[in-house]
Amino acid sequence: MCGICLNSHRGSVTRRGALGLTVSALAAGLVVPRAMAANDKPPPKPQNVIAPDAALDRLMKGNSRYVTGVSIRHDFTHEREALSTGQNPFAAVLSCADSRIAPEYCFDTARGDLFVCRIAGNFASDEMIASLEYAVQVLNTPLIMVLGHEACGAVSATIKSIKDGSTLPGHLPSLVAALKPAVDAVQGQDGDVLANATRRNVTLNVERLKSATPILSAFAKDNKIRLVGGVYELKTGRVQLLG
Repeated sequence: MCGICLNSHRGSVTRRGALGLTVSALAAGLVVPRAMAANDKPPPKPQNVIAPDAALDRLMKGNSRYVTGVSIRHDFTHEREALSTGQNPFAAVLSCADSRIAPEYCFDTARGDLFVCRIAGNFASDEMIASLEYAVQVLNTPLIMVLGHEACGAVSATIKSIKDGSTLPGHLPSLVAALKPAVDAVQGQDGDVLANATRRNVTLNVERLKSATPILSAFAKDNKIRLVGGVYELKTGRVQLLG
């Protein structure tokens, strides 16, 4: 293909297509992870090269500090130069886009520590899975957490839409379709429907990530990554681990 045709072709690639091409290349081994490349430099943050269980322990200790109000003072200035050459986050978080939920804050982390993907309802869309595949395959991130939260507006709207048989405006029906399995799964259960559906949505998406082929499922099977779920308590700031 000539240079002019190639440039024209590149311009026509959609965002979804670009993600698909990236994932396909990763799966085929065409993209070499930085940490595995020959003569590669040391990771920007050596302290982030840890095992999956250690990553979860570090994440939850950070949440404990956040809850008690004794967060570490992070020196953002001196880490800028190191992070300008790359990144190696010790955890990835798939969280809701709710403005009250900030993973970097609630786990008391610095820049370059968390690889955060956010979407209303914290569900694993194809694009979210592709992003997490990048974190695991290329950045060597050892831990993924799906983080839901109390009083989730996306889950609440889904419950109401299903109950009323109504269709939400704009693109909101896509959120309802994604969250409906969790709402359907808790119908008839004791307790608060919203709380039950929120928890169920987290666990369903953890399972989806665990079974996402070819990358995440393989890493999980080999115990190279750990996938967990959690729910953020709005009043306390505490993250409750599920399962």
